[in-house]
Amino acid sequence: MNPKYEAVIGLEVHAQLLTDTKIFCGCFTKFGVPPNTNVCPVCLGHPGVLPVMNKKVVEFTVLMGLATECTINEKSIFARKNYFYPDLPKGYQISQYEKPICEHGNISVELKSGLKKNIGITRIHMEEDAGKSIHDQGDSTLIDVNRCGTPLMEIVSEPDMHSAEEAYLYLIKLKQIVTYLGICDGNMEEGSLRCDANVSVRLKGEEKFGTKTEVKNMNSFRNVEKAIEYEIERQIDILEDDGKIIQQTLLWDADASLVKPMRSKEEAHDYRYFPDPDLMPIVVSANWKNEIASSMPELPKKRRDRFISEFSLPKYDAEILTSSRELADYYENVLKVTNDYKSVSNWVMTDVLKVVNDDKISIKEFPVTPENLGNLIKLINENVINGKIAKEIFPEMLRTKKGPQEIIKEKNLVQITDTKEIETAIDKILSANESQIKEYLSGKDKVIGFFVGQIMKETKGKANPQIVNELLKKKLETFR
Repeated sequence: MNPKYEAVIGLEVHAQLLTDTKIFCGCFTKFGVPPNTNVCPVCLGHPGVLPVMNKKVVEFTVLMGLATECTINEKSIFARKNYFYPDLPKGYQISQYEKPICEHGNISVELKSGLKKNIGITRIHMEEDAGKSIHDQGDSTLIDVNRCGTPLMEIVSEPDMHSAEEAYLYLIKLKQIVTYLGICDGNMEEGSLRCDANVSVRLKGEEKFGTKTEVKNMNSFRNVEKAIEYEIERQIDILEDDGKIIQQTLLWDADASLVKPMRSKEEAHDYRYFPDPDLMPIVVSANWKNEIASSMPELPKKRRDRFISEFSLPKYDAEILTSSRELADYYENVLKVTNDYKSVSNWVMTDVLKVVNDDKISIKEFPVTPENLGNLIKLINENVINGKIAKEIFPEMLRTKKGPQEIIKEKNLVQITDTKEIETAIDKILSANESQIKEYLSGKDKVIGFFVGQIMKETKGKANPQIVNELLKKKLETFR
């Protein structure tokens, strides 16, 4: 980025709320059902129908407001946002405008440099979703109105971000919070978390904002980062050529890695907002707010800090383990079986997450239960098996979903701790490798690794490595 300029970025994030039914009617919100089946006269806007507020939508939105340190307004109202799209049957969207339910919050992110940055949240409000236009089915545009009336929570940031990195980290943190709260699944690919970026650039030191553009159609966190980086450079190139930025809405083309104009950017007056006459104001009393607050789970930062203080984990471990609520729950459920905090952390971060990432599954789908993983680690610590055998047992646990004790019994994998049996194996290996004994006695200590490997091979990996090392060194000294 040209050092003469500064980018100014604000994000508008729409989170689809995990309610069973839509915001103003009883239609189900399940994703992936046949087109145009989850609909009724209310969400299609037929004449004479009346919307009825879904209480859970209010509670979820207030919960998000509390989690981001927003002011929760006691009274908020719904407005009609008027515009015509083919996938909006009513011709208007029910949203909130002048009096949203949550305002003036913030989220803190940690940059790669280690610096922390607070990013302000202007408002969080409730609204209904529109339908979906499908353009890739031949020459015609098809309309699926299943999504009409699905409850959305819109989170509007302050224009506090000045790089694509900051925007990316802010979005990641937002997703982490909504998934911890259990109010949105955060799936950008399925459209349950959508992000529009308002981007402008200005000369460094200037206070006045430049002309902004809005970038849409970003279906992954990395695409948000790439699209913002591209748009910043595009605007700087125009200004450097003495051109003028046009206020417009742009679509990000991930395949071509560029933005394409969609339409001129609307202003608020274009939507002709006015209070919805069919809906009463939402009143969040102090008692109701406290009741919602009492259901707040432990949030990521607090949980990360507790993992560091309570389990003596490095910050790196704690951040990975608390990156999602499900992963943090899995880790703590393993600790119900063993209190070897660091070993559990190592297994989860390496062996468990490798399978989760390679197989593209969630931790909920991971076949080894926390109890079975805990028992495996416990058996290592009790010297029933060694680490090498544990690494052989783990794939069997994945494949069969059996507990480690059952696999050990079936395959006769109990660790050998009998000193006489280990001594017999040592004697056999030493008698077959006289030249290596001479190397060791001449000062080549690394040869001991060769002997240990041969002894472990002789015992099929079942000998206790610590006992092997102790007895081996004693035996070798007898040759001096």
